[in-house]
Amino acid sequence: MPKVVMLGQRVNGGDRSVGGRSLRGRSLGLLLGAIGMLAVAGCGGAPPSASSPMGGGPANKTLKLLYWQAPTVLNPHLATGNKDFDAARIAYEPLASYDSRGKLVLFLAAEEPTLENGGIAKDGRSVTWKLKPGLKWSDGQPFTAEDVVFTYQFLSDPKTAATTTTDYATVKAVRAIDPLTVKVEFKGPTANWSQPFTGYNGMILPKHIFAEFVGTKAKEAPANLQPIGTGPYQVVSFKPGDAIVYEPNPNYRDRAALAFDRVEIKGGGDSTSAARAVLQTGDADYAYNPQVEAPILKQLAAAGKGQLQAVTGSQAERIHFNFTDPNKATGDGERSSVKFPHPFFTDKTVREAFALAVDRNTIAQQLYGPTGSATANLIIAPEAVASKNTQFEFNLQKAAELLDRAGWKDTNNNKIRDKNGVEMQVLFVTSVNPLRQKTQEIIKQAWESIGIGVELKSVDAGAFFSGDPANPDTVNRFQSDLQLYTTGNTSPDPSAHLQWWTCSEIASKANDWNRNNYTRYCNPEFDKAWVAADKERDPAKRQAAMIDLNDRLIRDVALIPLVARSKVGAVSNRLTGVDLTPWDGDTWNIATWKRP
Repeated sequence: MPKVVMLGQRVNGGDRSVGGRSLRGRSLGLLLGAIGMLAVAGCGGAPPSASSPMGGGPANKTLKLLYWQAPTVLNPHLATGNKDFDAARIAYEPLASYDSRGKLVLFLAAEEPTLENGGIAKDGRSVTWKLKPGLKWSDGQPFTAEDVVFTYQFLSDPKTAATTTTDYATVKAVRAIDPLTVKVEFKGPTANWSQPFTGYNGMILPKHIFAEFVGTKAKEAPANLQPIGTGPYQVVSFKPGDAIVYEPNPNYRDRAALAFDRVEIKGGGDSTSAARAVLQTGDADYAYNPQVEAPILKQLAAAGKGQLQAVTGSQAERIHFNFTDPNKATGDGERSSVKFPHPFFTDKTVREAFALAVDRNTIAQQLYGPTGSATANLIIAPEAVASKNTQFEFNLQKAAELLDRAGWKDTNNNKIRDKNGVEMQVLFVTSVNPLRQKTQEIIKQAWESIGIGVELKSVDAGAFFSGDPANPDTVNRFQSDLQLYTTGNTSPDPSAHLQWWTCSEIASKANDWNRNNYTRYCNPEFDKAWVAADKERDPAKRQAAMIDLNDRLIRDVALIPLVARSKVGAVSNRLTGVDLTPWDGDTWNIATWKRP
């Protein structure tokens, strides 16, 4: 299971695997000092001032969080990015979640279902959850099993266009046995009984608030911006893309134990400024995902105001191919439609060439340092399902030869390959972030050296990950040739994440681009293998099947994994209780955060 390490502290107990690399008795701080230095200019940006939205409330009773990817929606079942899940997770709760050690932690559930207590059916076709008695929503209404049933009805309605449906793909029905007992029935025997209603995608919605906003009305719900939850804090103000203010939930079951009178999330800015505000100036308590070059992080941490908390993560920085043509549109204006295959990425040989021309080791070592390592895998955690069968290579000569073999040559002497009148010119997009911009530059230089024309574009993270169906620049719409970002499985069982690559999950105008297969990859053989793997209940066989699914995608070059990243947060020295896990939002245990 993953272990948590802090910048400047030693790793105890032998080896720790970080994205496939062993760290034996060495600290992150020492490793940061050992990597090659890059130019550290351009670290500008100012931390929030006392007069900013982050400055309100008594200093010792206000918790200040910085999210350079600004939250835009607080309904977790309509969210498309971790920043939205994290913000929603302060107000909402799942039945349970997994900590970094793989232990199930109960939230709304009263006990862990097992075969022994009858919670898990012997035939694997259902799981029964007992709920904690006396729980209330923040508006005082009682929480019951009907809310769990309704949450499933909300997200499973195709017209709702929920982003969490893959976590419930095996669910047949959800039934309230009594007010404190809910039964989840599956379409067939399954080993992954804990996928629904746990972790990132398991947050429960109040039926009495959302009942009138199912289906096509889902995005109109006022509670998408002003949630009514069972969690420790409730939202008192929210400006999407900017700031959120929370106060204690008066009906929280352990209200007296909450340490803060006010929680503030300030969104926007950049990751370097956010990291500086925690590690160097001490103006904030926590900074989400300080995706900053390792030498700069070392420099900021030297001030001694905070530390980096890192946990072996499940998320891999990766490049996605667009398997559809972003430059053609259907009659109703839909670009990147399955009606128009991509002019060259549908050729596996071309995809192999692009992958061979990516220097993953340089990206990992120079930019990420000890918080990431080069990887060939989509699934990188838990360790038991991280494939050892895959490999990667950086070979520009071989890449050029593959493009020659595929018929892509520079016939008009403009230094860009072409074929049948089509230029091999690509638009490569990612979110605004210094690491990602430098990653793009490294890749662009290599691709251009073998005759590929590359245009780079960066989109503000708040827009890129917003999920807004009206915004053509979101990851969902994918109106470019290539995208770079990070995601991964949100459960120790990766089946739901692997389902993202099935044909039925393709994002399109018809589903508001809210399905997870943004790349529009479609391979019927992979679909069949996924269905068989998801039904497997024998632990050893299921593990092998998950590894096989990963290997199928890598062999087919369905994507280019780059860096196996640790999950990292910048934590003020004055803050205690932060305990990151790969399987839930950074704020999952915010009820226990304290400032001594």
